[in-house]
Amino acid sequence: MSEKTFNKTSLILVLGSLTALGPFSIDMYLPAFPKMAEGLGTTVPQVTMSLSSYFIGLAAGQLFYGPFLDRFGRKLPLYVGLIIYILASIGCVFSKTVESLIFFRFVQAVGGCAAGVTAMAMVRDYFTPKESAKVLSLLILILGLSPLLAPTVGGLLATHLGWQSLFWALTGLGAFVLSLAIFFLPSLYMPNKEHSLHPLMIVKNYWAILKNPRFYAYALAGAIGFSGMFAYLAASPTIFMEIFKVSEQTYGVIFAVLASGLIGASQVNVLLLKRFKNETILRGGLTGMLIMGAIFFLGTSYGAFGLTSTLVVLFLYLSCVGFSNPNAAALALAPFAKNAGSAAAMIGFLQMALGAIASVLIGLIKSQDILPIAAVFLGTSAVSLLVLILGVKRIAKL
Repeated sequence: MSEKTFNKTSLILVLGSLTALGPFSIDMYLPAFPKMAEGLGTTVPQVTMSLSSYFIGLAAGQLFYGPFLDRFGRKLPLYVGLIIYILASIGCVFSKTVESLIFFRFVQAVGGCAAGVTAMAMVRDYFTPKESAKVLSLLILILGLSPLLAPTVGGLLATHLGWQSLFWALTGLGAFVLSLAIFFLPSLYMPNKEHSLHPLMIVKNYWAILKNPRFYAYALAGAIGFSGMFAYLAASPTIFMEIFKVSEQTYGVIFAVLASGLIGASQVNVLLLKRFKNETILRGGLTGMLIMGAIFFLGTSYGAFGLTSTLVVLFLYLSCVGFSNPNAAALALAPFAKNAGSAAAMIGFLQMALGAIASVLIGLIKSQDILPIAAVFLGTSAVSLLVLILGVKRIAKL
C-alpha cells in the first residue's frame, strides 16, 4: 500500500490489530492461571505477579518508545519492538519457574508496547481531537475481539495442549502483526532529527508534556480510572474461578460478557459525541464508575452479592470505563502535534504504571474475599473523579 492510496478504514483496521496485541497478551492466559500454578509448582497469586510484571514492562516501554517514534518515524521502532515481543514469547514457552516467566513477561511487554503507543501516536497524526475520540472508540470495538475470543481460546489451549501452547499462539500473533505493519501500515509522519535522544533532553520533553495542565488533568484522571480495569483483570481469575468456583470455560464466557459492556459503551460514545463534548462524557463516565464502585463495596461489605449481582455491577463498571477512557486520551493528546509520540507514550506510561500498582495490590492481597478488591475499585474511581474536577478548575483559570 502506498502512502498516497491508503484510506482511513484500512488504517483503522491496521491500527486496531496493533492495539489488540497487548490485550490478547493479557486476556489469553488468564484462564490458565490454575494450570500454570500447578505446572510451575507455585500458587495462583504468584502467577498473578507475571501479570503485574507485564504491566510494569508496558509502563517502562512506553517512555522508551515515545522519543524514538518522534525521532525515527513510526515504523522502525515498531518493528524492533515486535521482534523483541516475538523472542520473549518464545522465552515464556520454555520457562521452568515462575520467576523466569515473570522475567520474560516483562520483556514481552517492553517489546509489545511499541504496537500500542505507535497506534495512539498515529491516531493523533491523522485525526482531529474530535475525530480521535471516535477513532479510539472504534479501536476499542476491534479490541473487543480480545476479551470475546482470547479467554475462551486460552482455556481450550491450556486444557488440551498445555499452558505453553498459549505463548506459542502469542508468538504467531506477534509475527502476524509484524507482517501487517511491514506491508500495510502507511505513515505520513517523517522522521524528525530535531528530537534529541539525549537522556536529559528526553526528560525535559516529558516534563514539558506533564506540565501542560490539559495533559495532566485529563491523562491522570483517565489513567487512575483505567487502573480499576487492570485491578479487575488481575482479580478476575480469583473472583470467578477461586471464589465462585466456575470452570475455565465458564470463566471465558463471563469474561466475554463483561467485556461487551466496555465495547458497547465505547460505541455508544461515538453517537454521544455528536451531541455532547468530550469533557461532559468523560465526567459522566468517571461519575458512573464511582457509583458502581460504591455499590460494589457496600454490597460486598454486607455479604449481599452473589455471582449474578457481582456480574451486573462489574458489567456497569466496565461500561463506564468505555465512556471515560477514549475521551480522556483524546483530550490529553489534543495540545500536541510535533511530539505526539512522546505524549502518547506518557499517557500509556501513566495508564500502565498505575495499572501495575493496582494489579500488584491485588496480587499481594492473597485473599479469598472480594471486599479488598471492591475497595480498590472504589478508591481508584473516587480519586480519578477528584483529579478531573480539580484539573478542570485549573484549566479554567488559564
